[in-house]
Amino acid sequence: MKRNSTSTLGALHPILFFAGVYIVALFFSIFICSSIFYSCNSTSSNLGGTKTEKSVKPEIKNSELASVK
Repeated sequence: MKRNSTSTLGALHPILFFAGVYIVALFFSIFICSSIFYSCNSTSSNLGGTKTEKSVKPEIKNSELASVK
């Protein structure tokens, strides 16, 4: 009588591998999608809110910046 040398864990190896790959891919997809969602829906004032400030350019009173004598 010949004994079966394959263990149950060895037979489940492909299933466990693909389940692990699925869990890792699910974790990364949730992380990536949530980071994209929070970056699009942030309430930061740097993203063009309702308040806008006018930028003031400094005026040069003397048109001659450098002179060589």
